[in-house]
Amino acid sequence: MKSPAELDHVPWHALTHAYGPAEDVPELIRALHEDDEATADEAIYELFGNIHHQGTVYRASAPAVPFLAHAVRHAPGKREALLMLLATLADHDPDDVDSPHWPGSPVAAICAELCRVLPELLPCLGDTERGVRRAALRVVAAVAEQLPAELRSSVVAQLDRLYVTDPVPAVRADSVVVLDRFGRETAALDSPLPEVRLAGALLVAERSGLPYPAELVEVIAEDGAEPDPGDDGYPWSGATTQEEQLTRLLTRDPDAGLAVAARWIAAGDLGSRGSWLAEEIAETWRDREPEVLDLLLSALPHQKDDRTLAARLRAVGHWLEHVPEPGAGLRDALHRYATGDEKTAEPALLALVTSRDPRALELVLRRPDARLLEAAARHFPEAAGRLIPVIRRELAAGATGNTGIALVQALERFGADARRAQPELVDCLRTGRAAVVAARLLGLSGTPTPETTELLHSAARSSDDSLSAAAAVAHYRLTGDAGAALRTFERLLSARGQTHGYLSGLKPLGTAAAPLLPLFEPLLEARHEWSRMAAAEAHHWVTGSPDRAVPVLVELVGPTPVGLRALEALAATGQVPEELRPTLRAFSFSPLRLLVDSPFSGPGHQDEELRSLARKLLAAKQ
Repeated sequence: MKSPAELDHVPWHALTHAYGPAEDVPELIRALHEDDEATADEAIYELFGNIHHQGTVYRASAPAVPFLAHAVRHAPGKREALLMLLATLADHDPDDVDSPHWPGSPVAAICAELCRVLPELLPCLGDTERGVRRAALRVVAAVAEQLPAELRSSVVAQLDRLYVTDPVPAVRADSVVVLDRFGRETAALDSPLPEVRLAGALLVAERSGLPYPAELVEVIAEDGAEPDPGDDGYPWSGATTQEEQLTRLLTRDPDAGLAVAARWIAAGDLGSRGSWLAEEIAETWRDREPEVLDLLLSALPHQKDDRTLAARLRAVGHWLEHVPEPGAGLRDALHRYATGDEKTAEPALLALVTSRDPRALELVLRRPDARLLEAAARHFPEAAGRLIPVIRRELAAGATGNTGIALVQALERFGADARRAQPELVDCLRTGRAAVVAARLLGLSGTPTPETTELLHSAARSSDDSLSAAAAVAHYRLTGDAGAALRTFERLLSARGQTHGYLSGLKPLGTAAAPLLPLFEPLLEARHEWSRMAAAEAHHWVTGSPDRAVPVLVELVGPTPVGLRALEALAATGQVPEELRPTLRAFSFSPLRLLVDSPFSGPGHQDEELRSLARKLLAAKQ
């Protein structure tokens, strides 16, 4: 270990951390020894952000280790946090040690320094504070495979004592995990302590094949229902807490995971542990939505506050999108929540709308809200005659921002019927309220009038590029005059930056956009995937020929957002090459979700879109 007096012997100015030269590190380390608790806390916070930053360590990190170890022993109030900092700095995948990149790497240097100072940190394993003992165990685990033989034996002896004698079950459970890093077997599964049994079960599950043995699932279901109150502060390798590890392991085996989630929910869904696990399984595996919804329904009464109840109700609404006919029991429960406490009524009503329950429409009409109206327009298109007047009234009242956007998007769901709201849409465009979506909808369903076309023509010259593009296309749709649109897109596509975002606007212009080809044809060979995809899609629209688009799109197809969009564009060309059939089969029949959901993708689930489109293309080629 090194005391603060030795800090000036290190050339910190020549070392770097996350923010450049590490000249600030000596003062931060000195601050750890000050009596001012707030100053010491701030120093630890800064060190977590500069010598370790989002999983990365730096050249200044290893030289700091002996000084941090000294502070552990001489800044008693900060032992726990400093030990966790040391464990975090040394975190690595054990397989990395055999990599050719390991020697000379910053993390290798950190581990070497930590091994040198570890003997002086071992007394922390016997500290009177449980948090310090748990943090010290993380430090030992971080370098377990690198300790010299003479040190290993004494460390294992101390771990054995903790495992057998520590008065805190969580510390004994941690000892089981660290002993495993040293290859030391324990009889953890036979322990009378649930915390120890659970730790043993997780170690067995890590090595187990699938499906998990029934007896292992039973241990996890029985002993894992109650979260460890101290777990969040004590990550293991990869900054993984026991909670995260449990979720990861149980989502590997969906049948076991759902069985465990059911048990945890029946035991009170403490910390929303069971419902969260169920949601993760739905997000990981296809076609488990009905089982997950049943579990979420049973979890609703166990939620301890309005925030967690609202989160569960939103999850119910999300997964209802994928169930053709939700059961009456679920719909009745949602109706009770939607007509109950105002704090949770909105997500319950949104879920009820998604379930397509007729009672939802009546409730939405009684308490019109932009988001609810948009959902109602999507799920009750036959109710245009009742919903459009309400939407028009809300727009006429001056709705702005996201509220105005949602109302206009609700109108867009009704197609030609949205023409009834042309006065309100024109006013939105005139006043700049939800102007981009209003301009787009006027082009889709508006009636050409002198006022409308003049407003769109003026908006096409706006300094707001999104409004300019939408208005130019709408003006073309209503008048057939491509002049304004060509001038607008020539300006947008000639600008520097990511111009590919505007290429999707060219579809309505079709061949009328041919003069713009020289501006975006070079993007067919761009490095950026979205640029190539947008250019290929637009090239097909404008030329009517798939010849140049198809090779670009085929190369991009994959289980990614851009890959999905490329597949959609490829389907529009009518040419799906034979070599894509294995990929389409994988998209169609994988039991795992290949695309995660995105908050920006709108209603539905991108993975469902991928599977549905792949199956459609496979069927079309047969």
